[in-house]
Amino acid sequence: MLKNALKLAVAGTLVMAASTVGAAASPATTTLNVSAKVASNCLVTAVPLAFTDYDASGPVDGSANLSVRCSNGTPYTIKLGGGTNGSIAQRLLKSGVNQLEYNLFTSSLRNQIWGEASGSTVGGIGAGMSINSANPHTVFGTITNSDANQNAPTGTYTDTVAVTVEY
Repeated sequence: MLKNALKLAVAGTLVMAASTVGAAASPATTTLNVSAKVASNCLVTAVPLAFTDYDASGPVDGSANLSVRCSNGTPYTIKLGGGTNGSIAQRLLKSGVNQLEYNLFTSSLRNQIWGEASGSTVGGIGAGMSINSANPHTVFGTITNSDANQNAPTGTYTDTVAVTVEY
């Protein structure tokens, strides 16, 4: 009988140990904090400005569109450089050594040259980075009917203007 009692005591101890081990194996939990920051970003694209033929009978006007996509709520400023051939005060289209005077403006009134200094730039507020949220901006150009332009030889004249969006 003592043997049986000893067996029962050992079995009871094993059952208690097994239930203690099971309790320690219960799942432990915690939380995982997740965060993200939306950084300011802008993209700009430009459609080429192709003036109609200049024939020295008068100035020629043209326009081109810029498309600006910026992070929602991001203020931005668009600056236009002087081009590879001239300066902001007098941009130049070139064909070899020959040139045509032209300039780019902030509005259809063509009374404010679009440049890089405060007061000669165009700004906006980003509406988001999706294509459908793009802000359109029109660049207005004029080939002047100056004496220099009236003596320009025939040919194809070109220039490249840097478009910078600061945000």
